Amino acid sequence: MANIEDIVDKMKQTPKGIRFYELKKVCEFHFGSPRQSGSSHCIFKMPWPGDPRVNIQNHKGKAKAYQVRQVLLAIEKKELEDGA
Repeated sequence: MANIEDIVDKMKQTPKGIRFYELKKVCEFHFGSPRQSGSSHCIFKMPWPGDPRVNIQNHKGKAKAYQVRQVLLAIEKKELEDGA
């Protein structure tokens, strides 16, 4: 099974080729447990005000490309805030 860094690299290279379970694994690593799951959506609370959540959706086992890009932006923002 791929580690988190490998999955994030894959997300950056090909956002359309990411499986939902991989994206969920990355989100859980960076943002903790989802506040909602059990349906085709998982919603993760963000540690900053303004845009307080990331919503990912399981579409036939794949993650939607625009949601992969949103997660990458949220990870980048979190890393910038943690490093500041």
